[in-house]
Amino acid sequence: MKKTLVNYYSRKGENYFGGALKHIDKGNTEIVAEFIRDAVGADLFEVETVKEYDKSYMVCIDEAKKELRENARPALKEYLSDISEYDNIVVAGPCWWGTYPMAIFSQLDKLDLGGKKVFPVMTHEGSGLASSAKDIKKYCSDVGEGLAIQGALAESSKSAVEKWAKQNLM
Repeated sequence: MKKTLVNYYSRKGENYFGGALKHIDKGNTEIVAEFIRDAVGADLFEVETVKEYDKSYMVCIDEAKKELRENARPALKEYLSDISEYDNIVVAGPCWWGTYPMAIFSQLDKLDLGGKKVFPVMTHEGSGLASSAKDIKKYCSDVGEGLAIQGALAESSKSAVEKWAKQNLM
């Protein structure tokens, strides 16, 4: 059986849900990451920034847009350095301005993804996978089938996530 790591960033607190703001205790991407873990026995690594994004969703998206424009690499609380034991790497995050949060790239810059199959997973409110697969391709040569889950439906996506995970990660 292949060994899988889910490397993810997830926003807790105030989030956007189909046109409205709502407070959540667990981020949508974290929910999806846990479903993947449970389906295939994957390990999880949560990407956490040293400087937290603003609690206000509207301020946070402005911060994210600025980071994207500047191609920023925010500092992380912890970095993975050795992923040699893994066959599959799932890169999961919310869709911020058409791609992952820049914190995901802070982590990817530190990893050697050679010989790994990398799978994009994105939670979104209408953008699907956006440019996640293309953006990951800059780090590796083997990009697997991606998974897009609408954030507002994350909690009810268990069967769809499990089906994708079992088809692609085992």
